[in-house]
Amino acid sequence: MRLFSHWLPSIALLCGLKSVLGASSWGFGDATVSIQSKGAGVGGGFKEKLTISKPLSKPVALAASDTIKILLTAQEDKTPKRPHQAFLNIKDVETGLETSYPLSVKESGKGKVELTHKDLPTQFLTSSKPLDASLVIASFGSSTPYNRHAFDLSIKLDPNAPFAVPEKPLRYGKLPEIHHTFKADPKSPPKIITLVFTAAVIAALPLFLGTWLSFGANLNHLPRALQSAPVAHTLFYGSILALEGIFFMYYTSWNLFQTLPAAAGVGAVTFLSGSRALSEVQERRLAGLR
Repeated sequence: MRLFSHWLPSIALLCGLKSVLGASSWGFGDATVSIQSKGAGVGGGFKEKLTISKPLSKPVALAASDTIKILLTAQEDKTPKRPHQAFLNIKDVETGLETSYPLSVKESGKGKVELTHKDLPTQFLTSSKPLDASLVIASFGSSTPYNRHAFDLSIKLDPNAPFAVPEKPLRYGKLPEIHHTFKADPKSPPKIITLVFTAAVIAALPLFLGTWLSFGANLNHLPRALQSAPVAHTLFYGSILALEGIFFMYYTSWNLFQTLPAAAGVGAVTFLSGSRALSEVQERRLAGLR
């Protein structure tokens, strides 16, 4: 019994070590990084193999007209397999800015990703030092994911093409106080002009009455009209005078918000009473009264 208890910790340690050594992990094989320059033709650019254990010794230069392509076969314990996630992660070590580009992976585990200057953030293009490029391969389950530095990416700008620095993005925050300058209230015309036009209207009233009488106006029917429809005729003529009073108040002191409700109310009275008053006039016309 004492001998068994003495060897028990050693047996547990060996079992744990075996489980650790036997744990599956993700990786890749047949991986290459290549630079295809514009006009270089097939196989005319840079090409290097990527290993799972260590990064490339020299940075990979990406010029303005170049395309970088990464090809690999994702593996789980040396077996080609399609992972749930496969990314090329590029990071600026100085600023901490990083972004990821997913690899297009088939069921066989073969994946690829292609990048140009247009795919990179502006901050990467202006970086003075090489960028850190790493590969991330992982999936569901207990297998250990792969996340290691693969190579350094050096950005080369075209010296003959001016680099356009984008404008700073809009930042939401406190803005300076806005002081509104409202338009001044409209001023009435000079009194002399008002008096001239008022006198012209008053002077035209006798001409209007004379013309009305010349067309056969008969004031003798006024008592009969008031007797047949006293409310309608009174409200109709009274509302017309009220509208004139509203226009006068608007001209002298009222604003538009005071004038519109009053004009709408009086206008409704004018419409209803005028309809009844005209009906009464029609009845007299049909009765032969002129």
